[in-house]
Amino acid sequence: MRAIRVHKFGGPEELTLDDIPEPVVGPGEVLVDVRAVGVNPVDTYIRSGIHAIRPELPFVTASDAAGVVAALGNGVTEYTIGDRVYLAGFAGGYFKGVMAERVAVPLSAVQPLPDNISFAAGAALGVPYATAYYALEMRGKAKPGQTLFIHGASGSVGTALIQMARARGLTVIGSAGSDAGCKLVLEQGAHHALNHHDDDYMDDLSRLTGGQGPELIIEMLANVNLATDLDAVAKYGRIVIVGNRGEVTINARVAMMKDLDIVGLALNNATPDEMSQIEAGLQAGLSSGILQPVIREELKMEEARAAHEKVLEPGALGKIIVTP
Repeated sequence: MRAIRVHKFGGPEELTLDDIPEPVVGPGEVLVDVRAVGVNPVDTYIRSGIHAIRPELPFVTASDAAGVVAALGNGVTEYTIGDRVYLAGFAGGYFKGVMAERVAVPLSAVQPLPDNISFAAGAALGVPYATAYYALEMRGKAKPGQTLFIHGASGSVGTALIQMARARGLTVIGSAGSDAGCKLVLEQGAHHALNHHDDDYMDDLSRLTGGQGPELIIEMLANVNLATDLDAVAKYGRIVIVGNRGEVTINARVAMMKDLDIVGLALNNATPDEMSQIEAGLQAGLSSGILQPVIREELKMEEARAAHEKVLEPGALGKIIVTP
């Protein structure tokens, strides 16, 4: 069968389309015919060798997918052959490459895919939606009635956050880097959208919050924005760092004077109990139709290198999907 593998840590050129043996389903595992694969920034970090997770070479890339159950290992009774499922490969810190025509994964990585969610949308759920839920509910401790500013809201995690926060009763303000991005932010349910390339967009944030600032900021690029977030967030507020690509200098006195909480997250640090809560929340949102992943572009497996390049481009508008 065909799969995209990494033989040497490095750039996108290290992704190769290989013919590998069909996987054999083991005890406690589920064999899935893969119909769509989601590409995340973390996939590029693992491929380059800079992530804490360093699979043994060569390895199949990607951790999120959706498809149909093809076989069940001994002891698995939760699914039947033909069931629609999505795969969340970072459940509890576990990683299994899924950019292949078939994949055998532990039962813990498998979740039901409701009929109202396409395979492409299902492949957009694992890392982005679990990260968004973890950031909003557990690390962000969001409360109805609060104001949330999503600093970088047009990507896959940002759009998921908008959908979740609106359903939770928060006032949502999101930023994007283009008019198209701001339009998408509003379409997903944000009350306000700001272009973070405008010189005075943080003044607009202050105005929209009555000069008090948002109680919660979820930050997608901390190395660029964290110092600005400290100035903008409300007293006793909370900043959750979801993304970062370099070092940053801040004035810690600002955090002291405001009694701020600045917290980071990595989804692979979530405990099994937290992952159970996350998946339960996502299933409820999917079944009700509240959660609807935004697909930016669908590429073929032969275009995996391009997918890894596109996922890091600024101005993201939803999710990059690869189909076998």
